[in-house]
Amino acid sequence: MSRVLEELKSGLYVCRSEIHSFGTDAFLLTGFSGYRQRDLVCDLGTGCGIIPLLMQRNKPPKQIFAVDIQPDAIEQLQEGIAHSDCAPAITPVCCDLRELKDMPFGQFDLVTCNPPYKAGNSGILSDDAQKQIARHEIAGDINDICAAASKLLNYHGRFCLCCRPERLADVMCAMRANQIEPKRLRLVCKTPDSAPWLFLLEGKKSAKPFLQIEPTLFVRSGDGLTSEAAQICHFGDKYL
Repeated sequence: MSRVLEELKSGLYVCRSEIHSFGTDAFLLTGFSGYRQRDLVCDLGTGCGIIPLLMQRNKPPKQIFAVDIQPDAIEQLQEGIAHSDCAPAITPVCCDLRELKDMPFGQFDLVTCNPPYKAGNSGILSDDAQKQIARHEIAGDINDICAAASKLLNYHGRFCLCCRPERLADVMCAMRANQIEPKRLRLVCKTPDSAPWLFLLEGKKSAKPFLQIEPTLFVRSGDGLTSEAAQICHFGDKYL
């Protein structure tokens, strides 16, 4: 499996492959998460580690745990870290998120996840087992992801994820079933005349019900990005 190093900023690299790559959704989720320098962060299903690495571009969190079940993904993250000059405070963790252990449970300020978008029993499965895990809920469904986030988060800690609009009800129900209250929702459209292709959702551990719906984010304007999308994505538009 061939791997390619890409520079995210001067001296900061991500290693991507055909299986463990990334798209604009990773840039949008990173921006939506509103991570802070004082935060202890965990990224579930990190893949090549694009979200933890994107957080290194500007005022990074104090520590990020990056969890993935696939050894190849963790190796790619480690390769990206090894080629980066900034010595990012990222701890790669190769394990099943349903069996997390030896982590500071109940202490995380922020958990992020760009999960498989397709349910395990939907769509056409690839013949490649790694692609199946990356794209379908094979190694844990949305309830498993929310349960892991709930276990990790501190009181009022935040859980941010992105997914396809058809999964919104599933995600909100799974959050609430695991003591995470949906608090902030933003829909993403490619153009003003197109239907949403993505949603960004933030939940808070043990918070009271109140959902804020933010203005829709439009990604494209003419042949380029809108000013807001460009500010969030930088060069992420080429993965749209």
